[in-house]
Amino acid sequence: MKVLILGATGSIGRHLVPQALAQGHEVTALVRDPSKLEARHERLRIVTGDALDPAAVDAAARGQEAVIFSLGRSNHRAPTTMFSDATRILIHAMQTAGVRRLVCITGIGAGDSRGHGGFLYDRIIFPWFTKETYADKDRQEALIRESSLDWIIMRPASFTNAPQRGNLRAVTDLNNVTIRSISRADAAAFILEQLRGDRYLCKTPLVGY
Repeated sequence: MKVLILGATGSIGRHLVPQALAQGHEVTALVRDPSKLEARHERLRIVTGDALDPAAVDAAARGQEAVIFSLGRSNHRAPTTMFSDATRILIHAMQTAGVRRLVCITGIGAGDSRGHGGFLYDRIIFPWFTKETYADKDRQEALIRESSLDWIIMRPASFTNAPQRGNLRAVTDLNNVTIRSISRADAAAFILEQLRGDRYLCKTPLVGY
């Protein structure tokens, strides 16, 4: 499958790109700084550009069969519109190019997943560190829901650097559910499964252990 990855040099993207290539996908990575992308492969196309530049996103989206949105940010405490702005641009580019499948990573704290990450995350990390990020991820999710795309929004639990182990829980009914963590490697594997699978089409699974 021909797949565009936004956020290929981020903490998840660094797992997504090699896993996607290992699975035989043709990967296009839209990155601001190509030197930060370690992977090199005959099926990897690197496009220099910004996810907030409509022309760059339009060019990268042409000819794709799916898009993975895995952009992140380092400063979670400051207000932002980066996620919603980039998503608005991406949706327009995908619709123009006729690309249907969007797999987007938001996270625990978006929408009704708020309050399901355990005491440390729910009472300390979210209110003091990630609240502003998730205010914009809520706007991002709303834009995706309102689009005509075939979308899946993955909400991973708090990330770890542990190796891939599988045995994930992917939950859409959050009643009495607490999911505390997921490795970045396992998160990437789950995301790539959604490029073709329809089990979570137009759903927002909370994913972790």
